[in-house]
Amino acid sequence: MSRYLVTGGAGYVGGVVAARLLEAGHRVTVLDDLSTGFREGVPAGAEFVQGRIQDAAAVLDGGGFEAVLHFAASSQVGESVADPEKYWRNNVAGSLELVSAMREAGVRKLVFSSTAAVYGEPEAIPIAETARTSPTSAYGATKLAVDHLITSEAIAHGLAAVSLRYFNVAGAVGAHGERHDPESHLIPLVLQAALGQRPHIAVFGDDYPTPDGTCVRDYIHVADLAEAHLLALTAAEPGEHLICNLGNGSGFSVREVIESVRRVTGREVPVVTAGRRPGDPAVLVASAARARQVLGWTPERPDLDAIVADAWAFTLNKNSDQQ
Repeated sequence: MSRYLVTGGAGYVGGVVAARLLEAGHRVTVLDDLSTGFREGVPAGAEFVQGRIQDAAAVLDGGGFEAVLHFAASSQVGESVADPEKYWRNNVAGSLELVSAMREAGVRKLVFSSTAAVYGEPEAIPIAETARTSPTSAYGATKLAVDHLITSEAIAHGLAAVSLRYFNVAGAVGAHGERHDPESHLIPLVLQAALGQRPHIAVFGDDYPTPDGTCVRDYIHVADLAEAHLLALTAAEPGEHLICNLGNGSGFSVREVIESVRRVTGREVPVVTAGRRPGDPAVLVASAARARQVLGWTPERPDLDAIVADAWAFTLNKNSDQQ
């Protein structure tokens, strides 16, 4: 049994990973300031410390931690364009303090929650880890900066590190699901439209060079994502920084997501077609070959209807609890 610190463990992905670590028999401490996470998102059995990433030094000191899984970050693309200072302060300066605290405490293993946003407009599909990185938002730029920071730390101080670059994470595991504020992810937005909580779902562009004219994205179930983190803990090697994309390797269009919601919920989803949004690529699909080969990771829940069904169950439970 090992002890792990999960920063941002009151959030969507961090909460699922913390729960999975507990199921595997490990001890887990969650550090989260609850600025975007939820206290009820911390799984039962985890020690909870409410605080900022800058408080990690006090948590790590003398704690006997095996590794840190780092999810604490500001993550809204639009907000990052409007308020880049917040993103450089939280994501980069905060991560620098965390890595320094780990070194001081002798914690020499890190799994970092990164993003496909580091790639920007893709030059080839599927996107491999060797693709050019040219982020189009401060969010993507700060995540890429932290990847560079981690590489430097691995070379200089022997850190064993893995960065996992997510594509579109979706679905839910029990009480752990998406509840961003504001919500910007397609599946929960379409589910809100199915519930009548929003008048319609906007389709931004129907003239892309894709089979049905709408954008195609790679969706991965959050439970599959969590498994990759546990595998990454085993794969991390001292002095090396491994970077892996996480995705299904195939994509679903906006219209396919809407149709899936209609099938799963049995409800109508009003749709309004709007113009393209600047910077929206037609297709974003991951090559997860490296994760399969090096981590031994294979998505077990690639079916879109299954992903939507889990998200729908979470949405219904959440709405029931709020009534």
